[in-house]
Amino acid sequence: MGMPRTVSPVALTVNAGSSSLRLDLVRDDEVIHELYVERQAPGPSAIDRTIEGFLGDAPPCEVAVAAHRLVHGGDAVRAPTVADDGVLEAVRRFADLAPQHVPPALALVEAARRRLPGVPQVLCPDTAFHARMPEVAATYALPAGWRSTYGLRRYGFHGLSYAWALQRAARLLGRPAETTQAVLAHLGGGSSVCAVRDGGSVDTSMGFTPLEGVPMSTRSGSVDPGMLLWLLSGERLTLDELSDGLQHRSGLLGLSDGRSGDTRDLVAAGDPASALALAVFAHRVGREMAAAATSLDRLDALVFTGEIGWDQPEVRHDVCQRLGLLGIVPPARDQVDDDMIVSAPGADVPVLVVRPREELQLAREALATVSRIT
Repeated sequence: MGMPRTVSPVALTVNAGSSSLRLDLVRDDEVIHELYVERQAPGPSAIDRTIEGFLGDAPPCEVAVAAHRLVHGGDAVRAPTVADDGVLEAVRRFADLAPQHVPPALALVEAARRRLPGVPQVLCPDTAFHARMPEVAATYALPAGWRSTYGLRRYGFHGLSYAWALQRAARLLGRPAETTQAVLAHLGGGSSVCAVRDGGSVDTSMGFTPLEGVPMSTRSGSVDPGMLLWLLSGERLTLDELSDGLQHRSGLLGLSDGRSGDTRDLVAAGDPASALALAVFAHRVGREMAAAATSLDRLDALVFTGEIGWDQPEVRHDVCQRLGLLGIVPPARDQVDDDMIVSAPGADVPVLVVRPREELQLAREALATVSRIT
């Protein structure tokens, strides 16, 4: 009589965007059931129905843990953490730092708790990958009293994506992740750049909120704070108008005169405003990647991930064209269908492309967290 077969645990991963939702069931780094909702209906009852329907359509399995992507947990959650009432209340205090992401994520935690009572709900913050960032990179040049009173520091984001991309890139390079020094770019609806050394982040373009850094789909990225003060003075803009403009009407959408915040649309359009938007985006991403390289002792690789980084070879090429001083040779404008090195053999600095798999990183972190406390 043979030994009974051990069934690996299944993780439900929940990735809430500002309006979208991705649900996955993951076992052994394999997605066994998935759902992507482009426009998630608001309200607890709609969320409950979505989760109920997703789990009802899934193959027979027992969910061992629910893993929730948390964009910003402030100082309350800087590592994967089981969500109890106290933790959730602490996270709510920081919700206005990522208003497009944190409230939907918390609503989904509550819905998953109702649907899966007794199953651990683990918050996996995007900021965790940057938690050991050196003070010289994390500290803003602001009054000390402000920094200590309000917790003003660079938190960094897209950490789940960076953690996955670093491991995959290191494998492609044939070296340990802990000794790999690289500049990574997560380019998507939200975009950022990160320098990694010793297995973690040592600098990144996003800061106290996900608004800082390069231009994004509808977010401005970094702009002159003096200009913002000027817009707020003299009754030019209200605070609500400024916030809405920076979050929802800027970035690629604003640069293209409202045509689109999607690089695919802009590449296809080819009109002057779309061309300018793509050029500004590539220029700013290239500038941030070059700046990030100054935080490293050497540059082992340049790594692109995120929906644009993975699926838009034209954008990768245009960014790399700006990085010749780092020894980068622009890769061909070829589509990829796997994680791979896209630069020519023997290039001084390899250029890699890694498919974004935040759902697999979420499952790994949540299962590891639960295993440590059981």
